[in-house]
Amino acid sequence: MAPGMPPPYGGMRGPMGQGMDSSRKRGHGHPSDAQKKGQSATIGGGSGSSSARKKKKMADKVLPPRVRELVPESQAYMDLLAFERKLDATIMRKRLDIQEALKRPMKQKRKLRVFISNTYYPGKPDADEEDASVPSWELRVEGRLLEDPNAPKYEIKQKRKFSSFFKSLVIELDKELYGPDNHLVEWHRTSTTTETDGFQVKRPGSENVKCTLLLLLDHQPPQYKLDPRLARLLGVHTQTRPVIINALWQYIKTHSLQDSHEREYINNDKYFNQIFDCGRMKFSEIPQRLHQLLHAPDPIVIQHTINVDTAEQKKTACYDIDVEVDDTLKEQMKSFLLSTASQQEIATLDNKIHETVETINQLKVQREFMLGFARDPQNFISEWLVSQSMDLKTMTDVVGNPEEERRSDFYFKPWAQEAVRRYFYSKVQQRRAELEQALGIRNT
Repeated sequence: MAPGMPPPYGGMRGPMGQGMDSSRKRGHGHPSDAQKKGQSATIGGGSGSSSARKKKKMADKVLPPRVRELVPESQAYMDLLAFERKLDATIMRKRLDIQEALKRPMKQKRKLRVFISNTYYPGKPDADEEDASVPSWELRVEGRLLEDPNAPKYEIKQKRKFSSFFKSLVIELDKELYGPDNHLVEWHRTSTTTETDGFQVKRPGSENVKCTLLLLLDHQPPQYKLDPRLARLLGVHTQTRPVIINALWQYIKTHSLQDSHEREYINNDKYFNQIFDCGRMKFSEIPQRLHQLLHAPDPIVIQHTINVDTAEQKKTACYDIDVEVDDTLKEQMKSFLLSTASQQEIATLDNKIHETVETINQLKVQREFMLGFARDPQNFISEWLVSQSMDLKTMTDVVGNPEEERRSDFYFKPWAQEAVRRYFYSKVQQRRAELEQALGIRNT
């Protein structure tokens, strides 16, 4: 080291190049690339990645070209990285497809078997007054969802309460037997309804009773019954609002009812004119006009006779009803989107890859640092000390150049005389301002 040369900050701890900070690199026109990359590295410093965690990017996994040249086997890793990018893009696209699919109702047709049974309890008129009873019957309405024989083996079994399939249930008994005030039994769903596996009605009586059961299915999303004229025209009887709107649009497009000049208008044909009672209408008016043509769907009507024949006390009848239930695949798709187990494992492996690549980059910088020192030790050390001195100056906010200012030759340069004149002039002006201020205070 040349005499009078300031020592590099940080000192040398151990062998040269170990633990250097690869984030502080700056080139100064050195003769070799290795010297450019290595000379400003701090010996014995740390990267500080634990204190400043940044978001990892795909580019952080890429090996530098120089490493790939030194280690040809690393091309296999780069091929895996390219395949990972394609796989991530495919998975992301599929996840978006699943999210879009979940926004749409996914239903499947199933059979709901309804069991309607009644039991007759004969009275005991000859018994004591305490034990005496009048004849009565009990009507039970129950049901269960039949298993789908074509369902896959991995399908999750659904267990739903019988009442969850209906919005309301009305049992209408014979008005002549039970009068106008006691012949209706009604159940309607509310926000606080507790689901049940069945309904039962008990009434006194010893005669056969004809009854009518009205079952209104609880469609999700809601379904509507179309006006008969519009239903015949569109070929849709009872459906959800989006399906009805789509059928309406298909009819408009097929029959070219959209105005060719004013695209927001529809020129109604004779059928639309009769149904909507207008010759021309806007697309934005369709929901409002359609609302008047939508009605509540028809209930399921079951005629049943409550038999009180004492020879066979219990009578049971079965009816199969088509219902729509959520597709079990929807739950599996939801669980796939919400699953974080695989994501955590992938994140852990990604962190390991980033740490390994970062270590490789640090080793690459150390290697180039050592190679630069081995090629030309004297020139490398001199330029490295200059770089370290500049870094020290930047870190300590030192004004000027202390290394040059401490030499006498620095003050014999052409600009020195002008600098001295400017210095004395500024001092004289400063002293003059102080004296004027002091005299001004005495005068007041």
